Amino acid sequence: MLGAQLMIILDMTVVNIALPHIQTSLHFSTASLSWVANGYTLTSGGLLLLGGRAGDILGRRRMFVIGIVVFTLASLAGGLANSAGLLLTARAVQGVGGAMASPAVLALIVSSFPEGKERTRALGIYMGVITGGSSLGLVLGGIITEWLSWRWVLFINIPIGIAVVAITPLFVAETPRQPGHFDVMGAVTSTAGVSALVYGFIRAASNGWSDHLGIGAFGLAVVLLAAFVLNEARASQPITPLRLFADASRSGSFVTRLLIIAGMFGVFFFLTQFLQRILGFSPLRAGIAFLPMTVALFTVSRLAPRLMPRLGVKPLMIVGMLPVIAAMAWLSRISSDSGYWTHVFGPMMLLGLGFGLVFVPLTTTSLAGVPPKDSGAASGMLNMLQLVGGSLGLAILVAVFGTASANAARHPAAGLTRFAQSQQAWAHGAASAFLLAAILDVASLLVILLVIRTKRPAPMTAPARQAEQEPVAS
Repeated sequence: MLGAQLMIILDMTVVNIALPHIQTSLHFSTASLSWVANGYTLTSGGLLLLGGRAGDILGRRRMFVIGIVVFTLASLAGGLANSAGLLLTARAVQGVGGAMASPAVLALIVSSFPEGKERTRALGIYMGVITGGSSLGLVLGGIITEWLSWRWVLFINIPIGIAVVAITPLFVAETPRQPGHFDVMGAVTSTAGVSALVYGFIRAASNGWSDHLGIGAFGLAVVLLAAFVLNEARASQPITPLRLFADASRSGSFVTRLLIIAGMFGVFFFLTQFLQRILGFSPLRAGIAFLPMTVALFTVSRLAPRLMPRLGVKPLMIVGMLPVIAAMAWLSRISSDSGYWTHVFGPMMLLGLGFGLVFVPLTTTSLAGVPPKDSGAASGMLNMLQLVGGSLGLAILVAVFGTASANAARHPAAGLTRFAQSQQAWAHGAASAFLLAAILDVASLLVILLVIRTKRPAPMTAPARQAEQEPVAS
């Protein structure tokens, strides 16, 4: 399950560094190139809630396997694509497969491990894969693009997908199907509403906030999502039970995740360009430059479950947010004269430390007390928040970047060449975007402090600790 989830997460970022090569190979225009990444995000984000509910009704293992098959076949088609249209279609179908499989992964973990220490440890590994996978995608994207071809960023999914489909029946039990029927109206309004919302943010990021299609998409999203909420309040078997939001701590964890992911995606977007545009790194070197953050994040996320019983869930989230805020504030000081070791390496290590600490207890809070019949819906909600948060954050940060860099370009420093002025303006815009990301993270910390209420997990007794250390017969 984790191998499949890593494959799905990697595809959100692995193509970023390969985009210039894809543009040259398939003759993309500058405007249409962004859809290589956004086509995946749009379909995946729009269908996640439906995918989660389908797992509840049809069986989560079944939906997981079907989703991986669709994802793998679409990866093969994308790698073989000889035109821009075929690649965009393949990326959209990949998003469909990811939306079917991804909610099932988290739901299967929740249903396979009882609430408590076992589930916390499993979620620690899961969140290490989720959060580390995004930055690992940048590393692999640089290596694959420079050593092989951009097509292999898609082909690499094929052996992983085949292996996952082959061994899943041996290790993963099918979950009981929930009796009932599909909430068709809820499925249509949620899918269309989230798709319109994601498209609106994507459009605003590329065409500005005054773009007519973007404004129309936001208006349509408001109408559809309002209809969705009204329908869920009345439906006998809603696709997303509103009772998930009745708990204040769970709702607060949803908002916190949205804000954190909004800033996190902006870091990947701007740092990738800063390394190549300002520091002159090759794709391979730029990808490897993210490796320290990836290693720190995955390592710390494995330690977080052990720290939760000692510090408590809420204190650990607070401790985790402090280095994240410090890292964003540090990045907001970058300039065209900044170096990797002085202004990038340190913030990356702080981000790896902070994200590794905060995401495990945050996910635990989001899923605590969720009944088994709603675990698919809750899992779909978490995954959807990541995609919508990423699109929202990137759109806002890009808009801030554009305004700040344009202002800096109109008032250049004296005595600089035209190229140096361009570099200075770009760095100023990126620094402004990082400052806004720091503000979003401060807002996340305030939500944790004021809204989330959690209990300290009970420490293990000596017999329980001894039982954990003993081998378990399968």
